[in-house]
Amino acid sequence: MTHRQAKTRRLTLTTVIGSCLLSSCASEPPTAVMQQENMALPALGNMEYHTYVLANELFAQLRPSRQAKYAIVGFVPADSLKFAPEMQDPLMMLGHQLEEGLITEATKRGYTAQEFKMTDDIIISESADRVLTRDIDQLPGIERVDFYITGTIVRQQAGAMVNARIVNARTKDVVAAATRFFPEGLFWNAEKVTSRNGRLYRVKG
Repeated sequence: MTHRQAKTRRLTLTTVIGSCLLSSCASEPPTAVMQQENMALPALGNMEYHTYVLANELFAQLRPSRQAKYAIVGFVPADSLKFAPEMQDPLMMLGHQLEEGLITEATKRGYTAQEFKMTDDIIISESADRVLTRDIDQLPGIERVDFYITGTIVRQQAGAMVNARIVNARTKDVVAAATRFFPEGLFWNAEKVTSRNGRLYRVKG
């Protein structure tokens, strides 16, 4: 074998190996790619991660504007559309946490979130001081809201389906929406006995 032939063979082998590597990367299953992307993300808590993914879908088709003001309000059960304190299951605080988490996610993405539960003065008590309240008498009027971010929660056996939406405050048009399943156990482990609609249910382990 001449020197030219040997050199040509080495080039051919290099090309074949390179092609194989490229084809293996191209044929890598989407699940593996998603796992690699998740590994590249900073460590997130379970609740924080699910809220982050929900926000990614919710804001995917929108562009932030500093002129538009967003009010993020609590997520409520789809059947009653109001907070149900009698639901003593592991996801009972999901609606409140979604409100707080999406305030963070919207702000990080450049949206102007309005804190409508803030008073004009600092409330000082014997044990703490605060500026947030749910007492309507201590709250000033809301200056302007352009969009509401809210949603509903549908309870399921192993968790809850969250349906989020962004609504134009003037026209009531839904300008963006997203859905994600939130598994039970995000706050604490499921109990053996739980209360639903005023009745006790035993959960099989």
